[in-house]
Amino acid sequence: MGLDLGREELIIIGVSHGMLRWFADDLPPDSVVLVEEPDVIDRRDVAGLASELSLVSRVVPVEYQTGLDTAALLAREPGLATARLVMPGLEYAVGAAARLAEALGLPGAGTTAAEVFSDKHRMRLLAAEAGLANPAFALVDDPAAAAAFARRHGGRCVLKPTRRSGSLGVQILSDPEQVVGAWAESADPESPPDATGRGLPTEVLVEQVLDGREHSVELLVADGEVIFGNVTDKRVQPGRRPVETGHTVPSLLPPEVQRRLLDAATRLGRAADFRTGVLHSEWIVADGVPTLVECAARLPGDMITALISIAYECGFIEAYLRTLRGERPALPARPSGAAAVEFLLASPGTVTGVDGVRAARRVSGVLNVQVDVAPGATVGEVTHSLARSGHVLVWGPDATEATATAAKAVEQIQIATA
Repeated sequence: MGLDLGREELIIIGVSHGMLRWFADDLPPDSVVLVEEPDVIDRRDVAGLASELSLVSRVVPVEYQTGLDTAALLAREPGLATARLVMPGLEYAVGAAARLAEALGLPGAGTTAAEVFSDKHRMRLLAAEAGLANPAFALVDDPAAAAAFARRHGGRCVLKPTRRSGSLGVQILSDPEQVVGAWAESADPESPPDATGRGLPTEVLVEQVLDGREHSVELLVADGEVIFGNVTDKRVQPGRRPVETGHTVPSLLPPEVQRRLLDAATRLGRAADFRTGVLHSEWIVADGVPTLVECAARLPGDMITALISIAYECGFIEAYLRTLRGERPALPARPSGAAAVEFLLASPGTVTGVDGVRAARRVSGVLNVQVDVAPGATVGEVTHSLARSGHVLVWGPDATEATATAAKAVEQIQIATA
């Protein structure tokens, strides 16, 4: 990354440990100020992480996940006013980052777009108003209403919290009788480690089940204009909990279908008046029509930014940061290769052994193998993205070969549990 930044010119609200380690070798010393919830700083040892990374100048504790008072923050921390760009490091920081960027007169998503895309119900209402395809949906406050919805839509439904990420609390139910037992998982979802202990308020959305392959669209937007677009193919765990198990860039969809997806994502961003940054939306093409699944006003997770950088031979995150600084970087219009990531899914239990990592690394095209569990660790059911056990990242000359290489590499790894 060739981004020149002075002291404390980049404010990151919400600490992603993985993202900071990606930045570690590329951003200048003391160029980053971290803003994080006080209890998250303690729970995740953010101060300890910051001390290891020369790019971090300091950590500012502030409550932001349930509403950021920008005037109070700037009065207490006047040095933040010299920043040149502000970015969210987490889903729960999208609104705060937009508000702080606006207060400092810097490019950002815009507060309206940030609020819409941080609430899945508001997103649905906006998409409907813009004439985009939605599944049937309803905001419900008890299991009976959700079960009645399922009965009206073939006996199946999706339950999800309106304000969570990483598939937390998302369930596909095949029988209305399952709703009562499943309700609490969506209405009071597990609190992720990067969320404040004060609690993140959420409601419950029930939706019609969409059948089909899922794809995501990544748009880089500068002052309302799309300057780069990509379509990613997604693989999702079958069954009740649709956690993502892999991604490939570029998509294998026909060019005309990809154009429809890019157009739909662009219309969604314009309807929300999304200004500057990355818009990451998820879609299922139903009967040839892109139908909205979800959307986030931030960088995508699950290493999609790395896949784009590899497939297009570009620095996608650097381009994102330059865009937040008010520039319009040039990115390739088409990929020159392909990349894929496949996640490791261990069976629930206590890990007794991990084998085949060296064999996976020897597979031609493999760039990185990461196993996040070791003997003695306890592995639970894969109900959200944080419950996966690692990943394999690969390159290939085309999307078909990259996807096959990722699958072959994953086959080499055995995580034994008891």
